[in-house]
Amino acid sequence: MGIVIGLDIGGSTTKIVGVLDQKIISHEIVRATDPIASAFGALGKYLDVNHLKIIDIERLMITGVGASFPSGDLLGIQTIHVQEFLATGLGGLFLSELEHAVVVSMGTGTAFVDAKLEVVRHVIGSGIGGGTVLGLANSILNIRDFDLLIDLAGSGSLQNVDLSIGDISRIEIPGLSMDTTASNFGKLADDASREDLALGIFNLVFQSIGTMAVLAARTTGLKDVVFTGQMTRVPQCRELFRIFSQLYSVNFHVPDHAEFATAIGAAIYTE
Repeated sequence: MGIVIGLDIGGSTTKIVGVLDQKIISHEIVRATDPIASAFGALGKYLDVNHLKIIDIERLMITGVGASFPSGDLLGIQTIHVQEFLATGLGGLFLSELEHAVVVSMGTGTAFVDAKLEVVRHVIGSGIGGGTVLGLANSILNIRDFDLLIDLAGSGSLQNVDLSIGDISRIEIPGLSMDTTASNFGKLADDASREDLALGIFNLVFQSIGTMAVLAARTTGLKDVVFTGQMTRVPQCRELFRIFSQLYSVNFHVPDHAEFATAIGAAIYTE
């Protein structure tokens, strides 16, 4: 048997993984706004980096918002389309080694799916996601570089941006610590630094997604939530979700290589 390629064609990036005997052998990310150029570019890069030939690839499984644009078989390789929510759910379960969980895909927006090995069901979606982060960063900080924003946030403090329970009450509220956020950007100081603002933007988006994830878990009766997508690259992601996990008694998982979950799910899908 040859290598099965999973290709997740997004709005700005395309993720590609190679799977052999249900094991990931390598992965790559290609940045391009045109979905066709992105698909061919990612596949070409993957073949070159891994010193592979077209004949080494058994089939190509494509998914994502841009998957409808490439038509026919890419480079003569058998090409199969996989529904995105299905790929996300399967990929999240594969990486977390769980059999049933809410899988959250944090891309430009955010999708929440109830995933089992046998079936994946869309629960709800939100327009809050990576696109929100970049839009706010562009408006507030005149920055659209995601990696630069991550670097800035690493030196920021929420004390100059967010209003906490401790800021408005001397008495601890049962179930909530004094540093729990009462209002995002509710205590924005005049001297808040660019670093503080960058962290505040990430915190606003992650807390919004975390709240919806808790509600999705309670709606489905599940205790495990798996986070996937490009936003999992942000260092603060794990720490913020750890706090949510403790606060609401829900198991939040951010597995390694989570940004490739949808591509992985497409690659391992079998009809």
